[in-house]
Amino acid sequence: MENEKTLVHVRFAPDGSVVEISKRPLALSPQEWFNRLSDKAGTHYQAFAGGRGMFRLETQEFEALHGADAS
Repeated sequence: MENEKTLVHVRFAPDGSVVEISKRPLALSPQEWFNRLSDKAGTHYQAFAGGRGMFRLETQEFEALHGADAS
């Protein structure tokens, strides 16, 4: 049985800042959530054309990152 994945979609502004990101904790801005995911799970990121991208994380890993303290 394959492990369940959680997908986090990202949309960027032309200047490279994060405009939208899915499944974001309320305490974090879109850029802060992207930075956390990039720091902890950057190898699970895939860039797409048109200023978009996606993190494909094991659901258990996603839940740990989502619930982690912002420190």
